[in-house]
Amino acid sequence: MTDIAFPEMPPLYESLTWLTPLSEERAANLVAFLSEPAPAEVLDMGCGWGELLLRVLTSTPTARGRGVDRASTFIDRARQQALSRGLSDRVTFEAMPGLEAEDRPADAVICIGASQIWGPPVEAAQPLDYAAALRALRTLVLPGGRLVYGEAIWSAPPHPAATAPLSGRDDEFLTKDALLAQIRAAGFDVVDDAQASIQEWDAFEAGYRDGYTRWLEAHDADHPAAEQVRRQYEEQRAAYEDGYRGVLGMAYFCLRG
Repeated sequence: MTDIAFPEMPPLYESLTWLTPLSEERAANLVAFLSEPAPAEVLDMGCGWGELLLRVLTSTPTARGRGVDRASTFIDRARQQALSRGLSDRVTFEAMPGLEAEDRPADAVICIGASQIWGPPVEAAQPLDYAAALRALRTLVLPGGRLVYGEAIWSAPPHPAATAPLSGRDDEFLTKDALLAQIRAAGFDVVDDAQASIQEWDAFEAGYRDGYTRWLEAHDADHPAAEQVRRQYEEQRAAYEDGYRGVLGMAYFCLRG
């Protein structure tokens, strides 16, 4: 029997506003922190499709922005959105590894879910190197500037059902308190910190799985790849609902350099 290649799913940005568990209310607070006083330049490391950066630029008409991500499909989407919102003259989006973008510090920096830029690749299943990320970000934030740093944490003690769908390691992430200690050791002042709620996580995970649902709705039930897609949906649902829900967290920090 010939293996059926797994089909391409609809892009995540069709189902998710953010590539992170983030509510509109929390996003507005992050935008406000970065926007007042108005920055001259905003840098987003691992920008995805650039939604948060574009909102900061909308809020601060004098600012310029730069977004970097290695996923060219996300960068294409970010450029389209900048054009449709009339921001393309004030923002550039570059498809490149983050380490190639460290030549131009900014007075407002965003880094959400992108610490792996400065550590081992995700595929290596190693602990996240928060310290390396924070040291690098410290050099990217101009003196007196601001950083929104968001990263995965353990919000409850990890157990085998939670770690199995991730790296399989108890030490993959830190707790929020341990991460706060590293943030302060890197020389940042903490203005605010918070964790994504379970409601934000539920909405994010539902949006993440929505691509599978929409693919199945668009194809016949007996399509050669349909069973694979249904199985992938169920594996993702179970990994979250029966595994890391309430254990894997996301913390957001508003910091000053």
